[in-house]
Amino acid sequence: MKIGLVIIFLLVTLLAVFAAFRTLKEKNMLGAFLSVATVLVFGWFTVMTVLHNGYPPVSH
Repeated sequence: MKIGLVIIFLLVTLLAVFAAFRTLKEKNMLGAFLSVATVLVFGWFTVMTVLHNGYPPVSH
């Protein structure tokens, strides 16, 4: 079940990275700030979920 959460977090992070590059190219600073903040938050969630549960996931 937790691996599905990691996949969702990873997809959101990847979409936010794409959005960050696109908004920085268009010089949209509010969009860039929000997308970089999303990358940081969801990227952190992704990394910590993998570290906490391990890969492949370990049953407790």
